[in-house]
Amino acid sequence: MQHGFRKGFSCATNLLSYLESVTASVDVKQNVDTVYLNFAKAFDKVPHQRLLCTLRAHGINGVVCDWIAAWLKDRWQRVRLEGKHSSWRQVLSGVPQGSVLGPILFLIQVFINDLEQGLYSDVLKFADDTKLYRAVCRLQSG
Repeated sequence: MQHGFRKGFSCATNLLSYLESVTASVDVKQNVDTVYLNFAKAFDKVPHQRLLCTLRAHGINGVVCDWIAAWLKDRWQRVRLEGKHSSWRQVLSGVPQGSVLGPILFLIQVFINDLEQGLYSDVLKFADDTKLYRAVCRLQSG
């Protein structure tokens, strides 16, 4: 479950959900395996065309989809370091950070929303940070 960028959810609710589940397993003497994932520069790696296809697949079409496409189109950036500038480069992926729409588009994007499909574990997410975890039952020999 995504706890980032959602009303009533936070880093604390993410941690409390995880703690409750792990504590319940430990109470019945089960070990818990956890894998922590952090998608480096995840907001920067959302391909614009794939994002627009995902929006359409979720029923966001027409004027709204056209407006988002125009908002993402023709973005350029350069780097400045110690008073020197790189050449301008077109931005073909990523959602603008610091914008209101950026986190919403990131959450809709298939990279994060479909992450847990086919996994046999619980999944907790906060923005681009993810925990995969489940109780580990071992067979007794003998």
